[in-house]
Amino acid sequence: MEGSHNHSHSHTHNVEIKKSNKNIFLIGIGLNMAFVIAEAIAGFVFGSMALLTDAGHNLSDVASLVVSLVAFWIANKQSNAVYTYGFKKTTVLAALVNAVVLLVAIGILGYEAFTRLFRPEPVEGGVIAWVAAIGIVINSVSAFLFFRQKHELNSRAAYLHLLADALVSLGVVIAGVVISYTKLYWLDPAIGLAIMIVILISTWGLLRDSFKMSIDAVPAGIQLDAIKKVITSVPHVNHVHHVHVWSLSTTENALTAHVVIDNELSFDEKLKVIEEIKHELEHHNIHHSTIEIAKTTH
Repeated sequence: MEGSHNHSHSHTHNVEIKKSNKNIFLIGIGLNMAFVIAEAIAGFVFGSMALLTDAGHNLSDVASLVVSLVAFWIANKQSNAVYTYGFKKTTVLAALVNAVVLLVAIGILGYEAFTRLFRPEPVEGGVIAWVAAIGIVINSVSAFLFFRQKHELNSRAAYLHLLADALVSLGVVIAGVVISYTKLYWLDPAIGLAIMIVILISTWGLLRDSFKMSIDAVPAGIQLDAIKKVITSVPHVNHVHHVHVWSLSTTENALTAHVVIDNELSFDEKLKVIEEIKHELEHHNIHHSTIEIAKTTH
């Protein structure tokens, strides 16, 4: 009974953490979305590929913050007779759409930047530097907000992304200063292409992971053999088979499995073993598990 009490307390604490993060996500989204719009407008007005691609880079992280916030909101939606798992899977679909749209966008911007690399156009280096400098401030402030909650997984990911954005903006500032003094206008599309490579690498990972989640593949970061060892390490479990692990959302995973438990145990004792299995799985990022008692290993 004492172990059960501690386990319940831990989950309550996690819910409180998520609720406290909601406002931080809203602030982060608002600040960064405002900057994305301003940076995109400046990029169009002054013809800077570096600013346009940096805006695309920042937009990708805004989209990630939105997906995380939506995941929080959807987690509170109740399941019903039609959607028995609730609406958690929509976070996976949102991530998949986000990745596809970003890949299309960087394809268009990439073509323009590559063309300008051979036919550079004059740009205002000073304007590029000042706009990107604002980006450093906004990304740094946003990163600090999430750093204070870095013990929570989504906040830690947001902190790292925003910190990376601040470093990218620093590169754009340096390029703008160099352009303003040297008139080396080819640096603008060159920086744009460099940023697009960064976006492509991160977006490809998002596309791969969200696609795998959408077809119920084993979630990233979970090793099936390791999960089997966790189950068989529970006392009285002799064997486990027919193990399936998949994503319910971008933050929650589910599992089904058949286990063979010592025959000498009573039915109630076997149920306690199953509860212990579920308890252990929750510590390995398996949030919903269905365990069936099997008589044999086949």
